[in-house]
This record gives sequence, structure tokens and C-alpha cells, in this order.
Amino acid sequence: MRRWSHPSSFFGDLRSRELNGFKVRKRPYLGDLSSEPSGLGTGVVAIEHDGVSTPPLAISFCKTSRNSHLLAVSDEDGYLSFYNTCQSLGSVASCWEKAVTSSSPQAVEARVCDWIAHNNAIFDVCWIKDDNHILTASGDQTIKIWNVEKRKCTGILVGHTGSVKSLCSHSSNPDLVVSGSRDGSFALWDLRCESSYKNTHGEICLGYTAVVKEAHTSIQGKRVRRGKAGSMSITSVLYLKDNVSLASAGAVDSVVKFWDTRNLKSPVTQACPYVEPSLEKERGLHGISCLSQDSNGVFVAASCMDNRIYLYDVLHLDKGPMKIFSGSKIESFFVKSAISPDGAYILGGSSDGNAYIWQVRKPEGLPVMLKGHEGEVTAVDWCSSEIGKIATTSDDFMVRVWNFKKGGCISSGSPKAVRKRVIAPNTEGRKLAMDEHLYSTEMADSLCASREVATNPHSPVQTKSLEFSTPESGKKTHFRSLLGEEEEMQKSPDAELSSPSSVLNPPPSLKRRTIRDYFIVAP
Repeated sequence: MRRWSHPSSFFGDLRSRELNGFKVRKRPYLGDLSSEPSGLGTGVVAIEHDGVSTPPLAISFCKTSRNSHLLAVSDEDGYLSFYNTCQSLGSVASCWEKAVTSSSPQAVEARVCDWIAHNNAIFDVCWIKDDNHILTASGDQTIKIWNVEKRKCTGILVGHTGSVKSLCSHSSNPDLVVSGSRDGSFALWDLRCESSYKNTHGEICLGYTAVVKEAHTSIQGKRVRRGKAGSMSITSVLYLKDNVSLASAGAVDSVVKFWDTRNLKSPVTQACPYVEPSLEKERGLHGISCLSQDSNGVFVAASCMDNRIYLYDVLHLDKGPMKIFSGSKIESFFVKSAISPDGAYILGGSSDGNAYIWQVRKPEGLPVMLKGHEGEVTAVDWCSSEIGKIATTSDDFMVRVWNFKKGGCISSGSPKAVRKRVIAPNTEGRKLAMDEHLYSTEMADSLCASREVATNPHSPVQTKSLEFSTPESGKKTHFRSLLGEEEEMQKSPDAELSSPSSVLNPPPSLKRRTIRDYFIVAP
């Protein structure tokens, strides 16, 4: 394992190592899906240190567009590693061939740096402050703040009494963070607060600003027996895009709770796959392994241990899940999922060794199956600006980076199937014009309809048609449906306040509303 002896700039090193002339395609045509090293930014990385392999637990692409190809990986041994996915990452064969003695040349070239962040497993990571800092949540019951450029711990968040399982930062204020723990609590942190004390290593320790204990307990209300703390564990937390609300989920059942951070005495509302709680009790209790949301905060996806992923509209939580996705196996709480930034696709891991991609608008359709891993596929992530790039981790000690390549399309099922697109008329309530997303996907549709495309023989992928949109067009796509519910809503300030879009994109001249306002009736 390499060690860095000079204190040079982290991002400076990264930029100097980039391939000359590499540019992100603004309008990709997405075709064969592969993680083999046939192009830039694709391939496989074996997670090992000093010749010892370790399973990766969490991954996260940088969120800023200039460094979005940088991938952070945490693992069971407490290492935090960074990879430049612009580099060729090698193949499975080369990784295994070199893993026993040393890292493969491709992986060494792609790995920017790594260090021991905790002396315990790191279950989650979270980029903050324009990706200059990263948070690590560990089994040692702490969260550490790392200055990535200096590779130095600048603070430790202490207060949980169990493994910290999930992290999420505020969408507009990177100093605000929420965490969920196996101790059954979630905590809010403000990184601007003064230090509580310094530990023996001289590291600054901060306490939480608020905490909710036993946020998700058993329906029966029984006390949790000693050794059964896992049943009350908080498995995932999210800061919603209205900037004052958050969502939490646990291991005890499939209920997602929504909270107002200004008043944490009780949840504002909750969402569950079953309208009647008794139905869930009859069918058995199933915990949630992961929550995710799109970049606009319109949808929240929940991966449930009943082998389904439920998609909720945050403004219509009382109606239950708007869509349900099945086909994967979620047999452990390490299996995660993530909705794409534009809200058009859901990527999920699976205990059967595959990853899956569903189209949000076609939940009943067969998902794309991504084969190649040899163990349970756990953490997954989307690259926010390089559309078509995703990453998956597995218990086979591998991280795979997949790319949808230019020049083809993925067809689905029978060649006799006829695919049609229905375009709604351009009404007053939907004045957003057709943009590059619709143009490129229509061309992809025509290509699929006119010819049969052979699947890459080196990639055993179950095929299905996919279209991606840019983040900008994705915003238009989602808010077109929200803004077009009733034309009369856009004719007066009072009506605009009642618009479903105002909670996520409030008019600057009007009173700000939050998700709480849609579920609390004034006395």
C-alpha cells in the first residue's frame, strides 16, 4: 500500500494526474453497460491494504462537477481511500492476479491516496463544504471530520452510544449534519459550535445540538432486550430539500418518519407501504436498509427488507408509495439503493450478487441486471455530473465503475416489442419546452426501433432501454409535473403558496413553506 510523504495539494495531485484532453460528454448516448476497462473511467478496483483484502462498505462520488470523477471508498478495516475514475481501473483478472502480492498497476495509478480514518469499520461517508471535507461514520461510535486536502482530522463528533450507520448534510448549510446510530437515536450537529474538549490526541471533540432517542422502536412498545439493539437501529437519515425537515428509517419496520428540526418532540408524519399497520404486522415486520432522494427532493426511495424499493412523493406521503420496484434481493442491511440525481432511475444492490437499475416511470418493467460481482452487492452511487457513470461495491472486495458508452442502445426483452412515447400537449401549466434530454432520448428510441442492437458479449447484462437526462433537464422534467397539477394555482400569490412545488422551490417574495405545513392543520 502506498504512503504519501509530501503534503502537496490533494486536488492539485488529482488534476495533475488527469488524462489530457478528457472532457465530460454533455449529451451522452447511452449504450452497452460494462465495467471492463474498454474506455476512460471504467473498470474494477480490488480493495486491499498491505496485500489483505477487505470488503468496502460505503462509496460516494464528489458532488462538485469539477471533481465528480473522484470516488471515496470506506471499508471494514477503517480505511478511507480515494480513486480517480478517469483513469483506467483494470479488469477483474488483473486485480486478482496482483491482489496477493501488491495492487494492480491500474489500481495504483487510479488510487489518489488512502489512510486509516478509524480503528473500526466505516459505515458511511459524506462530502461537505464543496468537497474539501468529508465525514466518516464508524463502528467506534464517532463521526470524524476530515480535511481532504491536508488529509487531517479536524474534529470528532461524539455522543452516540452505538455504531454510527448513516450521515447526511444540510443541502444549503454544510455545517449542519444529521446522523443515525445503532443505539436507536438520530442526532443533529452544528460544526460551527465550540469544542466540548480535546481528546488525548489533541483532536477537537464536538457534542450534538439535538438528539431524538428511540426514534424507531417496536410497534409493541416492548423494551429491547440486551443484545437486541439492532432491532431499534436507525439505518438511514436524510435532510430534505426544504432545509428544515428530515427523514429517518430503522431496522424495526418499514415506516419512514418525517421530522421538523425546529420541533423534534414527535414526527410530523410518516409513510409506510401498508395503509393499515395491522397488514404489515400480519405479513411480518421488515426494516429499511437505506433512504435516498433525488437532487430536487421530490422523491424519497426506501429499500425495504421485503425485497422491494418503495418510492414516495414527499408532498403526498399519506397516499403511501407511489411506485414499487421489485426484482432484487435485500437480505441484509448492507444492501443499499440510490435514486438518480434527475429522479428518473433507481440503482440498487442485491444479495444475489447483481446490481439492478429500474426506470422510475416503468416500475412494472424488468430492471436492467448488472452482472459481474461475486458477492452480495452492497453500496451504490451515481456520479452527479458524468451522466451514465455509476459505482457499486460488493463483499467480493471489489468496487466496480460502470459506464453507459456512446454509440448504442440497450433493448429490452422481445424484439417484437413496440415501444411508444406519448407527449402531452404544451398547456399553460406546462410551458417548459422540450430540451436536450427529450431530443437525445427520442433519437435513442428511434435507433432501438429501427435496428436490433447486439449486447456486448463481454458484459453479461440483461438488457433494457435506458434514457438519462442532464441535471438541468431533470429539474424541468420533475417540476413540470408538479407545476402542472392545476393551472389556477399559478394565478395568485395565495394559490402559489398552496402549490406543491412551493415547499421545495418557494417564491422569493412569499412566505417560505416547509413540508410540515402540508401535514399540520392550524387549530
